[in-house]
Amino acid sequence: MTPSGIKIVAAQEFRVRLRTGRWRWLLIAWVAVIAAYTGLLRYGLGMTRASSDIATAHLGLPMFGGLMLFVLGLALLVAPALAAQSINGDRERGTLATVQVTPLTAWEIALGKFVAAWTTGLVFLALTLPFALWAVLEGGVGLLRALAGIAVVALLIGVVCALAQGLSALLARGITSTLMSYLLVFAMTVGTVITFVLALPLTVAEKTSTPSGSDLPPYTYEVPQPQLVWWLLAPNPFAILGDATPAPPAELNPTTGEQEPLIDLDPLSAIGLAVRATRVDPTASDYDDVVSAPAVWPYGLGFDVLLGAGALWVSAHRLRTPVRQLSRGVRIA
Repeated sequence: MTPSGIKIVAAQEFRVRLRTGRWRWLLIAWVAVIAAYTGLLRYGLGMTRASSDIATAHLGLPMFGGLMLFVLGLALLVAPALAAQSINGDRERGTLATVQVTPLTAWEIALGKFVAAWTTGLVFLALTLPFALWAVLEGGVGLLRALAGIAVVALLIGVVCALAQGLSALLARGITSTLMSYLLVFAMTVGTVITFVLALPLTVAEKTSTPSGSDLPPYTYEVPQPQLVWWLLAPNPFAILGDATPAPPAELNPTTGEQEPLIDLDPLSAIGLAVRATRVDPTASDYDDVVSAPAVWPYGLGFDVLLGAGALWVSAHRLRTPVRQLSRGVRIA
């Protein structure tokens, strides 16, 4: 496996994508949707600023957080389409065997197709940078914090592209791999939340409490233990983004008179706190315990990256030649 071989396959994939001509319109539609959403978000925040505690210097916090969540949601919709037919689509058109008989190895073909799909996804993400810069200029968001959020979204796009390509190598039909890719994205986002909620009743434990300053006898009640099943929520892309993005800088809170981060204004920090709260005993936790709780995103992002790496291994394994066994209805060329 050599970088030149990967580059050859990636360049060929780019030429095929550009030849269709539809990507130009898709990019224009992407920019139009992001621009419309950012403009409406900024207008809505400006309208509510007078009746809320959002200061002008902090307007970028909710603006950047809302933009990143929206961009991640759109990216999870676009990324499967970039790689879900990269292998079985070529096999259906009879062009995959032409590449396989060249000196290119299976890993070079697999990684070249992945690099092309991931780079295309990064182009979509790069088109959102001007709007992210707009949020940074509104105030309240540091440049390092913005770069960290964008980097996490970029990694998650790569993971989804790798998973979609793995399904493209496993399944014979392009329409089937595309549908399964979207089902996998649904499982990673909505499915992890549903599984976590359904698992909570299984962790219920009895707690005994004694009322202080009264003659009442101790009483027993049941409390779920989310710290036992927090790992079910860890692979969620939105949980990873919210927890991995650094908290906003601490400023003086006029209510408490202490230096505190402006978490209430930031949707990413709110998601991060909610995720970290699952690692703390709910009966003995307060705000300081949640803030100091261990991070969840290294486990979730690490699991997703390993899953994507496994999908790439499946892709390379299915591209090895000679082919000893084919699915029914699949042709070589």
